[in-house]
Parts: sequence; structure tokens; C-alpha cells
Amino acid sequence: MSAALEYKFVKRLHSVNGDMTLDVAGEVAQNEFMAVYGPSGSGKTTFLRMLAGLTEPDSGYLRLGDRVLYDSSRKINIPVRFRRVGFLFQDYALFPNMTVYENVRFALGKNSPLTKIDEILSVMELSALKDKFPERLSGGQKQRIALARTLVERPDILLLDEPLSAVDWDMRSRLQDDLERIHKGYSIPTILVSHDPAEIVRLAEYALRLENGSFSDKKNPKDLFKKVTI
Repeated sequence: MSAALEYKFVKRLHSVNGDMTLDVAGEVAQNEFMAVYGPSGSGKTTFLRMLAGLTEPDSGYLRLGDRVLYDSSRKINIPVRFRRVGFLFQDYALFPNMTVYENVRFALGKNSPLTKIDEILSVMELSALKDKFPERLSGGQKQRIALARTLVERPDILLLDEPLSAVDWDMRSRLQDDLERIHKGYSIPTILVSHDPAEIVRLAEYALRLENGSFSDKKNPKDLFKKVTI
């Protein structure tokens, strides 16, 4: 499989565990699902934020297909809104004064057809809720709306920062089904940060441990978690 995403980042961090240097490099193929795990304060969220363009590395590069999104040596740093990166957080971050439809529409580009909204609501099985406001919905429904909003413009890469940790087990299982179905159907390279070994085993093709500023143990999750406790 050819690499859809190639990255190398160096970033000095001030964490709960003290100062350290995050120094990571790798690649993700077009239809791969990668997981990242490790102790709190190891830089997992910072890694995702650098991919998204929300945090600037001290040095390095980021290539998405034939596009250079960041290159410190060439002084290239493409703004977040032009990177075509979908980022799903643990916090739903929905607008309470907007309906489901309006929340998803907010993420749609001004020149994109409105039919994209109905399409993604149908894919996420949310069409019946499109006129409802977030306060009337369950946590699981809110997270599915947040996922629909993330996917409406068909991003080139999907980043997931512990997106399911705030919902109960039954809904978590259903949302994992959604993520698996979306990943396979859209063939989007996906990176998940999670502390849940069962979730990583279910969703990811391989997992990387982030600790002391670097990646290690690139393995099949089923083999990895025979001996590793998160």
C-alpha cells in the first residue's frame, strides 16, 4: 500500500511529566487504521494537533499524498481550513442553538452542494433527527452528529482523540461499528488515540506506543495487548 500520509515532527513539550522532546516519524497508507496509546502527558494529543495544523512543530514535515502541508525547512505551513483533515474530539462541540442539520451545515464549504448534508446524515442514520436541537439528544447521538460534521466534506485523513470515552458501553460499541463502517466505506487513513485496549483491538490494524517522546512497539493490537496494559 502506498503512503497517503508521511510525517516527521520534532516538538519541545512541557508536560505533567516534565519537559521532553516529542520526536516522531512515520506514514499511514490510504486505507489503514492506526492507533496510538501511551501514558498521560506523553504527547498523543499534541501529535494529532500537529497533523491537523492546530499546533506547529518546531521542525519537520507533513505530506498528504502529493500535497506538502508542513515543511519547516521550506517555511510551508498550510492553515487548518485548507488541510482537509477531519478531527473528532471527546467533546462533541455542537452548537446548542443550531439543529442537527445546521450543525452539520456549519462545516460545509461555501461552494459545496447542500446535498452533502443529507447524504452524510443518511450514512450516519441521523436523518430523522435533523430538525432537533442537541439538548434533546443522547450523548451517543451527539457524538454521531459530531462525526457526521467531521465527515461531511470527505476529509483526506480522519483523526480521533478518544472520541468515545464519554459514552456508555452499549453506545460505545455502536459508535465503534460506525467508525469501522465509515473507515472501510470511505477508505480514509485514520489515526485513533485511545486508552481502551479492546477498542484498539477492534478498530486498528496496528498500534504504536508513545512514551518518552517517541513511538515504539508497532504491532498488531491482538499481539500487543497480550503483554501490555494501558
